Amino acid sequence: MRIVPFLLLFLCYHTLSFGQQTSQPDTAVKNYSCYKRGFSWSGLLQTRYTYSCTNDVDVNGQQFNSDKPGVTNSFSLKRVRVQALARVNDHFDAAILVNLADFSNSNLSGKVLENAFIRYSFSRHCRIIAGQYRPFFGIEEEIPVDIIKSLDYSNSYYAFGSNGWQSFQTGLCVYGDINGEGKMPLRYYAGIHNGNGKNQPTDNDNTKHIYGRLEAGLMKNLTIGVNAGRGSVKNQAGDAWGGDLKYVATLCPKWKLECTADYKEGTNFNAFAAYTGEPVHKLNDFRMKGLYVFPNLRYECNHPRLRTVELSARYEYLNLCTKFNSNPRQTIIPMLSTEFADDYFACLQLGFIFDIYKNNIPLSSEYTHNTAVAQLQIRF
Repeated sequence: MRIVPFLLLFLCYHTLSFGQQTSQPDTAVKNYSCYKRGFSWSGLLQTRYTYSCTNDVDVNGQQFNSDKPGVTNSFSLKRVRVQALARVNDHFDAAILVNLADFSNSNLSGKVLENAFIRYSFSRHCRIIAGQYRPFFGIEEEIPVDIIKSLDYSNSYYAFGSNGWQSFQTGLCVYGDINGEGKMPLRYYAGIHNGNGKNQPTDNDNTKHIYGRLEAGLMKNLTIGVNAGRGSVKNQAGDAWGGDLKYVATLCPKWKLECTADYKEGTNFNAFAAYTGEPVHKLNDFRMKGLYVFPNLRYECNHPRLRTVELSARYEYLNLCTKFNSNPRQTIIPMLSTEFADDYFACLQLGFIFDIYKNNIPLSSEYTHNTAVAQLQIRF
């Protein structure tokens, strides 16, 4: 693991060298300190109503005893995000993103602060990010939560995120285009991070997660990506890998079909750390895998007050421990979305979540249940 930072520096050096050959600096500028300096901020508000359609299961999917009833319907603030983007000059910029809705939690550890990074953009072939960011380990990392076209990210996204492979992490990454303009789009990502989640004061051990990703635009409307990573805990190494695709088809001038699919498999560090049973298992015995397929049919009606209508149905499969104590979870989320302002600046989403477990575990969240959700979103 000690050699990883040097490998990243080596990659950055050679990418910078290639960028120097292709970039065209403005020789008329004598001082770049304030060149193209700017500042912007934006926000996101998601408010929702959740109703549990299953007896003795609360709005969070937790099964309860009838004599101690839980909350089966509730209004809530899912996200209250504020983001600031500051451009120092044409090479340096920074971003800060906070979710104010996290203040509703009694324990704020690992919450509120989401993005907090500095980016150096040398050229289209080399951009470097340092700080807290979302590692590029799958197609969901490239999609902001306000345009994911579903109620939330996939279950596998959060499972792999809690194990340090995805979601917000603190570290360093380099990414950019490999091919020049006019050629098949080919992009690379490589990074190293702590792997213990967001908003943590330090790493929880001396090991790091590393990852790499290649993404290719094979056709005009088809993008395929592959990614792999490696990490360790208690001197035992683990890994993760996966692939994804995105396809967009224009059926006719007002109808468009978008389809994304993702598969991942990797080490479940959390399950390994929490296991206390017999016999003793090795880290390689704690493997998880996740899959989702997400077709979305979009009708662009372009009325003055109603811009689009979308119908979707996402299917997910997640198994947090495939080799023993297996309890696969399947999730189906049909949805209807209406967009009142372009680019999801105002939209209403109605969805139904079917969560199906192979084995129901009483008084736990691993219990088959159905949930209805209505969500109103505003971007600004």
